[in-house]
Amino acid sequence: MSSDLGSPNATTERLLVQQARWVAHDVLELRLTRPTGGALPAWEPGAHVELTLPSGLRRAYSLCGDMADTEAWTVAVHRVPEGRGGSREIHETALVGRELEVRGPVNRFPLVPAPGYLLLAGGIGVTPLLPMARELTARGLPWRMVLGARDRSRLVYAGELAALGGDRVLLVPQDEAGLPDLAAELAATPPTHAVYACGPQPMLHAVTTLCRTAEPARSLHLERFTAAADAIPDQLVAASGEFEVVLGRSGLRLTVPADRSVLDVVREKLPDVPYSCEEGYCGTCETPVTAGVPDHRDTVIEPSERPTATTMMICVSRCDSPLLELDL
Repeated sequence: MSSDLGSPNATTERLLVQQARWVAHDVLELRLTRPTGGALPAWEPGAHVELTLPSGLRRAYSLCGDMADTEAWTVAVHRVPEGRGGSREIHETALVGRELEVRGPVNRFPLVPAPGYLLLAGGIGVTPLLPMARELTARGLPWRMVLGARDRSRLVYAGELAALGGDRVLLVPQDEAGLPDLAAELAATPPTHAVYACGPQPMLHAVTTLCRTAEPARSLHLERFTAAADAIPDQLVAASGEFEVVLGRSGLRLTVPADRSVLDVVREKLPDVPYSCEEGYCGTCETPVTAGVPDHRDTVIEPSERPTATTMMICVSRCDSPLLELDL
């Protein structure tokens, strides 16, 4: 499991929003550079950065630009009117010419070695997969991309993908062609190829089911932009009671009531602790656990990894022991 935005390897600096442009319906691309120019830290496909918006909201977005462009980072943001406010602020605020605090890059969705790849994207879910397609092309490895959206105007980076991949790219506007035939795509993909998917929850649920029930089971790598539907009930279950949290590096001992998250309580003392989704799916608040038994309620750590996991997502996870010690 890769490090989170709280890692000492993650840098924080103020970057200039040099350019904003529309890349699809309700999708705005931001180009971020150092105010005085110069190279930014290198990154790999699947990496994301966290932006602190003018309001103070922090949101993580996948880097989707060209890794060869060392002087800029590029993110694309889909406007979600019913969301938690981050995308609305980006779309409704004149950001060009302003500086934002940016933390990262961090990669929780890296390319694993494989003889080939199937990349499945829905809407804005193409953003972490586009750099993967560029990298795989540069390496000369076989890949196929399937990008679905409600209509052609919402096929993010469709032109760039088509130019990059040619007949390796299948664009599926739902109003013309229906939903992508995920079962057929998987059946046509050699079983040794890795499957990567990012998109809306129904799509990820379908891909997960298909890969789990395949013979043999397929190697699947997911990135979520929303919480998994089947994780929500667990997150809403009331804790059995309050517990104590010790922050090892800070020497603080805090009480976490049953009706508050560890993140809420910790941020009262350490306001710079990184976080983003607050729903347990993005991994930004992943924190090392040095003592105690975490009650994992996130969708980042796989169920099979939970018994031996040495980290936890403090936005939703709680504690099955009276005391929890965190490396904060």
